[in-house]
Amino acid sequence: MDRAGVGKVCLALPGVTLDHPFGDDHDAYKVGGKMFVMVGGGGSISFKVSDIAYEVLTESGHARPAPYMARNKWVNLPQIDDWADDELAEHLVIAHGIVAAKLTRKARAALGL
Repeated sequence: MDRAGVGKVCLALPGVTLDHPFGDDHDAYKVGGKMFVMVGGGGSISFKVSDIAYEVLTESGHARPAPYMARNKWVNLPQIDDWADDELAEHLVIAHGIVAAKLTRKARAALGL
């Protein structure tokens, strides 16, 4: 998967917006104003995972703790294409679900979630 592929997967999810808070070379995908995926200018990708997935992915070496976001259970892949497309897409959908579930009931209803 490439940067455009990540965008296609993320923007197909309900209530998702694309923002560039760190400059045009970084894509931040948000749901309800909360970021769940970040694509860096150098081709890296970081995303939110569950507590269990964080432990499994970082301990097995499949991903590394995301810089500045590891305490919030985010992982990082140095290159977007480090994983198979379907595996990465599944994690992006899960990241969306984790963040969306933490939104208020009112915010979820306004987004159609």
